[in-house]
Amino acid sequence: MKTLKKIKLSLLVLNFVFLIMFGFLTGCSKSSSSNPTAPSNPTSPGPNQVWMQNSQFVPASLTVSTGTKVTWTNKDSYAHTVTSGTPGNPTGLFDSGNISSDGIFSYTFDSTGTYKYYCRIHPDIMQGTITVK
Repeated sequence: MKTLKKIKLSLLVLNFVFLIMFGFLTGCSKSSSSNPTAPSNPTSPGPNQVWMQNSQFVPASLTVSTGTKVTWTNKDSYAHTVTSGTPGNPTGLFDSGNISSDGIFSYTFDSTGTYKYYCRIHPDIMQGTITVK
């Protein structure tokens, strides 16, 4: 009986050691999803992105291919909108509603053409154009 207890205890210890080693090795593995060259705080919008910054759309004009999703990000501390059309003449194609600070809105452009848009809150100073080719 003592031999059986010793075998069970030895197996338990080996399992414990295995779990510790396996956990240590997997915990120390390097993630392949990290990208050390990507900026953590970009200073300008990336491709297919528009920022609402200093009460302006940046960039004010953007050219994309059909099927492209464009994303607007509010970098200001106050609300903006992304509304299709021109001040006083919205087209109804898209309207973000109020976008608070750090909020985003996306729209996919499926047809070629020139799409004007503006901010309903700041219509005189915030207007932009998306050209789809």
